[in-house]
Amino acid sequence: MSPALLFCILIAYFALLLGVAWATSRNANNDSFFIGNKSSNWMLVAFGMVGTTLSGVTFVSVPGAVGADGFGYIQVLIGYVLGYIAVVYLLLPLYYRMRLTSIYHYLDVRLGRRAYQSGAGFFILSRLFGATARLYLVVAVLQAIILDRLGVPFWMTTFVVLGMILVYTYQGGVKTIVWTDTLQTSCMLFGLFACAGFMLGELDLTIPQALAQMQDRGLAHVFNTDVNAPGFWLKQIVAGAFITITMTGMDQEMMQKTISVKTLADSQKNLLTLTAVLVVVLLSFLFLGGLLYLYAPGAGVTATGDRIFPATVMGHLPAAVQVIFLIALISALFPSADGAITALTSTFCIDLLGIKRRDDLSEDAKVRLRRHVHLGFAFLFLAMVMVFKWLDDPSMIGVVLKVAGYTYGPLLGLFAFGMTTTRTLNDRLVPFVTIGAPILCALIEHYQHILLGGYRLGLELLILNGGLVFIGLFAISRRATADPAAVAA
Repeated sequence: MSPALLFCILIAYFALLLGVAWATSRNANNDSFFIGNKSSNWMLVAFGMVGTTLSGVTFVSVPGAVGADGFGYIQVLIGYVLGYIAVVYLLLPLYYRMRLTSIYHYLDVRLGRRAYQSGAGFFILSRLFGATARLYLVVAVLQAIILDRLGVPFWMTTFVVLGMILVYTYQGGVKTIVWTDTLQTSCMLFGLFACAGFMLGELDLTIPQALAQMQDRGLAHVFNTDVNAPGFWLKQIVAGAFITITMTGMDQEMMQKTISVKTLADSQKNLLTLTAVLVVVLLSFLFLGGLLYLYAPGAGVTATGDRIFPATVMGHLPAAVQVIFLIALISALFPSADGAITALTSTFCIDLLGIKRRDDLSEDAKVRLRRHVHLGFAFLFLAMVMVFKWLDDPSMIGVVLKVAGYTYGPLLGLFAFGMTTTRTLNDRLVPFVTIGAPILCALIEHYQHILLGGYRLGLELLILNGGLVFIGLFAISRRATADPAAVAA
């Protein structure tokens, strides 16, 4: 298909997003931007969060990883389900009881100002690295299938994409994103099921027949029983649970949409619905990955990993399927980037700049400050995407999860310490603990062949990091004279 025609489809899709943004951002203010005026519909939030949770990394990397890991991702998925249940019944009630706009305000009330700022700072790092890694992957695919053939440089593609995101999030923030994410999730899921259905037809297989062939070719194995391997099943399940607890329950981007729902009960329904949908969708992505590796040898496709899905569709499937894939890919791109920039703006303004406490600023001045921060993060995203372009890692899902282990570990330790103890901290020492633990984890990982023998760290790096932070916080704490949990309540 002509790259010019594909480019026109991209522009038309963006025009649709602008229309939705215009309709939803009229009369928006800072409360609209940060928490959607606490009036979001829980069903829309749940469905839209599917796109945010999955992102372009899932769309491209999960099917691509089937060639190397089979259906091993199911191990992590089991952990995800357990993690969502913990968020629903442990964290959401706390956030609603305290009527939070930023979830890191809990750390301020319970542990102190430095703990609060440390938590917000590590969220900014985690989202900055994670979101830009996801953004890089999808921009790289768009570059390869459209923009390279039009002579557009990679940096220009990234600049334009971020400009698009800025345009439709600049005014409405969360109030707009709830609606645009719903549209984008619909397009992404339609693309997933349409591509899988077409490939089943091309292979002339039913679903049971396809699964049998995947099993015969070693593409459908699930559980890794090697205790020393990074992919050992128990490690993957436990790590998957903690990944969800931290990357959803302790993540301002995910939680600002969830707590924009009016009541706790509806917010809990939102996350439970999201959990059920995610299970079905992630299993479908794994099935699609198996189909790609069944189809590739006969079609002469030599690409593997992140490149097999776009190479197969754009090089060997009909034009209609290419259009569906492109729209689905774009739909996977925007939710992971627009929500991240909005959440980073919220956290920086509320938690680090204290915008809600600034009585010296008028409402108009606060809006201008928030817009400047929003623009600043967009330029920071551009710089980070160019860094990932330089690194050019072949599997971005591994990069995202590795970064999460280092940046979400301190959040896990801070929240766990606050919720499971009543001790008070020497607040000025908290940054040393939260920075020191990831550095210690990096040293342990680098020298694991000496320290751990044949054992290899995997996703449990997140738990190790959180545990080290917890131990460090305990070491700089003392017995409380009053119950801080009662104050937080």
